[in-house]
Amino acid sequence: MALRFIGYFLNSPRALRLSSLGKHYTTGGSGPSAGAVCGQQSKDEDPCKSHLNKGLVLGLYTNPDDPLDPGKLTPAGERYNRMVCGRLLDLLRYAGPPPTKGKVRIFYNIENEISSVAIVGLGRECQGYDVFEQMDEGKESIRIAAAAGCRALQELRLTKIFVESFGHAESSAEGAALGVWLFQEKKKKEHQILIPQLELWDDCDWTGWQIGLQKAAAQNLARQLMDTSANYMTPTSFAQNAVEVLCKSGVNVEVKVRGWAETQKMFAFLAVAQGSCEPPIFLELSYYGAARDERPVVLIGKGITYNSGGLCLKPCGKQEKMRGDMGGAACVVAACRAVAGLQLPLNIRALIPLCENMPGCAAMRPGDIVKAMNGKSIKIESTDTGGRLCLADALVYAQNFWPRLIVDVGTMTSDMKKSLGKAASGVFSNSEALWEYMLAASMHTGDRVWRFPLWEHFTHLVARHYESVDVKTYGRGFKPHDGEACRVAAFLNEFVPCGDWLHMDTYGVMYSNGFDYPYLRRGMSGRPTRTLVEFLSQLVCNRE
Repeated sequence: MALRFIGYFLNSPRALRLSSLGKHYTTGGSGPSAGAVCGQQSKDEDPCKSHLNKGLVLGLYTNPDDPLDPGKLTPAGERYNRMVCGRLLDLLRYAGPPPTKGKVRIFYNIENEISSVAIVGLGRECQGYDVFEQMDEGKESIRIAAAAGCRALQELRLTKIFVESFGHAESSAEGAALGVWLFQEKKKKEHQILIPQLELWDDCDWTGWQIGLQKAAAQNLARQLMDTSANYMTPTSFAQNAVEVLCKSGVNVEVKVRGWAETQKMFAFLAVAQGSCEPPIFLELSYYGAARDERPVVLIGKGITYNSGGLCLKPCGKQEKMRGDMGGAACVVAACRAVAGLQLPLNIRALIPLCENMPGCAAMRPGDIVKAMNGKSIKIESTDTGGRLCLADALVYAQNFWPRLIVDVGTMTSDMKKSLGKAASGVFSNSEALWEYMLAASMHTGDRVWRFPLWEHFTHLVARHYESVDVKTYGRGFKPHDGEACRVAAFLNEFVPCGDWLHMDTYGVMYSNGFDYPYLRRGMSGRPTRTLVEFLSQLVCNRE
């Protein structure tokens, strides 16, 4: 059963406008070459017409256990092969062993309209959900194949690339759009790599293709925000970018400044911002896709645009990637844009505390005590704990909206990277239902999650039996960093209003090395944006 929400998208004006693009998406040998038979040129075709800017990505199944397996083209590949009178399959056999999973072979000038055809390996045929991997391996293979094929053709500077669905148009669109994107905003125009136009080939699943493009565009937006250097992406700049992106999509953005935070008594959040000359900003995003009186889903994103660690300075090697410490905020902004683009029928209220954590002359100090918005006192045992302080006040503020549920996202602890590496985001929740929705969403997107305990044991470490304060940022223990991810979740739980809550620690998946997930180039990953969007879609589908 497809784990995606499409019913409302089908009836939207966006879906109706897609009908005008039917010439690119029809079935049965569609596309620019549909009029040609066996490579013959149409009578109306201009012989001097250039076709050097168009490419096509097709798939090939191979059996990794059989070294003599010649491979099997996908149905779309077989139709194209028949259209060119079998030349594609002949060339493929002459070229040696077939491409294995994620590998590409390019053929040129097979027919008039397409200059380059990339055959990419999909691996084993009929892959599906793997209960041990907790992932749909078939969809993940499609993402890898689409990205590999499009990236190989991108190197040829093609302006338009047609991509087949490989059996699932949404995953194909995700892989293709994620694979060709890269952060190059600050390079000179003449040195930038061309980002080609992507179109679906020989398939009628326009809705799935567009949903995939929307999700990929959301993750690419998060990647762009995270990869922008901290001198360009200050709290004020982030707010300006959010206003520019979201207001066009129908999402309301309220920008609140230091004076407002002081009136709300958000002293934990303000303590983090004390050391920087950049003023703190609190963003409040509103999207109404359902009735105004329906309780909203509250999303909270950690928005420390640069985290030096404050007076407890991080090592230089770790500081380099701290421009991405606002990854939670970037994911929330991107998810809100995707939800608005897909017109999901639910209400969302997103809260994003933005600031820098710097070692200025007024910076918070180890041993300082501050009061959060709910009146609880917090002892700051290290200034490198700014993220949990920002989220604490945002969680308390969320109770003003009588939320249906709360999800907070942030790059919290290096513990998560040591535990899971880049394989998954860590999840803590007080609701079994929310965890099941998030797990199902991650299976569909391939951006996995793993649940960690929210035991009373960790609550006793950070929030009980202290004479001078209510909560400590580390708490008791011989080594305060032991089990830190669980301690952070227990700390945040002290500020969660009554109701369902889910916390995502995304520190481990913040950065992509370009190898673990082949459809993501090296740089900030934008994860887990697609999983968050799919999670919200799951909530809609299960409410109906």
